[in-house]
Amino acid sequence: MTGPASSSDAPSNLPEGAIPAATLVIMRPSDRGGPDEILMVKRASNMAFAAGAIVFPGGRIDPDDYLVARQHGFVADEADGAARVAALRETLEETGLAVGWPGLAEAEVAEVRHALLNENLLSEILAARGDRLVLESLVPFARWCPNFKEARTFDTRFYAVAAPPHGHELTVEEAEHSHIFWASARDTLAMADRREVSVIFPTRRNLEKLAQEHGFSEFSAHASRYPVELVTPWIEDREGQAHLCIPGHLGYPVTNEPFERVRRG
Repeated sequence: MTGPASSSDAPSNLPEGAIPAATLVIMRPSDRGGPDEILMVKRASNMAFAAGAIVFPGGRIDPDDYLVARQHGFVADEADGAARVAALRETLEETGLAVGWPGLAEAEVAEVRHALLNENLLSEILAARGDRLVLESLVPFARWCPNFKEARTFDTRFYAVAAPPHGHELTVEEAEHSHIFWASARDTLAMADRREVSVIFPTRRNLEKLAQEHGFSEFSAHASRYPVELVTPWIEDREGQAHLCIPGHLGYPVTNEPFERVRRG
């Protein structure tokens, strides 16, 4: 079995030394009947990348993530499978929310999270428990590799998923994050406009993309209408002002921003 098709594994324009990574947009219905809320985390102020910015949960793809992907049948597109595994693993480590792991009881989440944070391999945990992840539940919708001199270069695959039921309080992994909250994409953008939170360029563009749809099912349909192609922003002069730009055919409502206003990392 293979996962849904995604972008190619080794695009010719991928910057040398880019770090493979994955991030997860977790969506849940709002109690107030408005647009779905999204789980956001705030990066700690001492982090080398995106310090103090709000981001979606996620992180680097580890070698063990590729092993787990192969064990789940992702052979034809191993990179996509490993990214899905990393997105789920990093979310559990960073927030305490177990996504795509139906065999993991809520009472067991804290113990497994602790084991992962203490560098126990996910492949070994799954084997000992006899569990399988539901990697097919993730909807791929973007892949970004900004090449900013001010920041590390990450080749990040973006996925969306419906939030699983849970009753326990979610908490951040304090070594990397300082805050966690649920808010709609529209509300998060409004907070950024009021300068209550800081967002980097890729996060803002993807929040704008998410804000076009009401909920997870609508956004999944939206994602299916556009290809997942590598996005590497470029600088372009527009009426004498430098703008940071992205392609116009990938479903983003905003495709450029004055360079002087952009937070890049």
